[in-house]
Amino acid sequence: MGSQDQFKNVCPFITRALNSRSWPRGHKKRRKLKKYNTHMKVLKAEMEEVRLEQKGIKDGQRLLQDKLKAVEAECNQLRRETALIIEQSANTQLRLALMFQILKARENNDFCKAAELSQALRELIMEQNK
Repeated sequence: MGSQDQFKNVCPFITRALNSRSWPRGHKKRRKLKKYNTHMKVLKAEMEEVRLEQKGIKDGQRLLQDKLKAVEAECNQLRRETALIIEQSANTQLRLALMFQILKARENNDFCKAAELSQALRELIMEQNK
């Protein structure tokens, strides 16, 4: 301790380092608080990074949802068009069948039946054009 006394007046910082009880009160608390604050800053930075990632994910989900809605709308439009084409095809098949029967009736010189079928064809065409 004698060597410490001679440096006491010369350099008070050295004596504090030599004698741990001479540290100012609250130094450990300040050091813990500083460590805590540093840790909190790191956590806040990580939370901000996570928030930005979540925002990016949310934006991506919104874009995907918009694309999905557009695809669904296009799919519905294609279904309607397909149904219309199927209906038109069926109507064409009916007309062709009637025309074929008219031709057969005329070949067989059955003009009465040909006239009936022609009238049926006219009615079918008028009904389909409504």
